[in-house]
Amino acid sequence: MNEDTFWRLIEEHRPERPDPDSERLAAALTEHLARSPVHVVTGFAERLSWALYRLDRRELGLGLSGDSFLYTRAAVVAAGREVFDAVLRDPDAFAPFAADLIWAESLLYVPDQAYERITGEEWDRNTRYSYESYANAAGWAA
Repeated sequence: MNEDTFWRLIEEHRPERPDPDSERLAAALTEHLARSPVHVVTGFAERLSWALYRLDRRELGLGLSGDSFLYTRAAVVAAGREVFDAVLRDPDAFAPFAADLIWAESLLYVPDQAYERITGEEWDRNTRYSYESYANAAGWAA
C-alpha cells in the first residue's frame, strides 16, 4: 500500500460527527479492510507503523508515559494527513493532542482485527518499523 492510499483510507473512513477516541474510524477501517485481500491489511499495518514511528520523537514525547505517547500519536494519524504533516513540520502542533490527552488507541488494533476476520486466525505480526514509544532511536537522539 502506498502512502497516498493509506491516507485516503483514513480520510474516507473518518466520521463526519466528532469521534474523540476514533472508535468509529477504527470500526469503519476494520470493516473496509476485512473485505480486502490480506495484502491490503498488511500494507495498511506497515503504513500505520511507519507513520507512528515518524512521530516517535523527543520533541513530541517528553512528559508523556509510553502508552499515552503512543495513543496520542495514533490520534494525530487519525486526524488525517494534513494534521500529521503539520506535526512533523512544527512540534507545537502536537501540543493540543498531548495537553488534552486525545487518544486513538483503537486505531492500533485495526489491522489485527481485519486480519482475524479474513483468516479466522490471530495475526502474530511484525512490521518493519515498531510503533512502540521510544523505538525510533534517531528521533530520541540528543
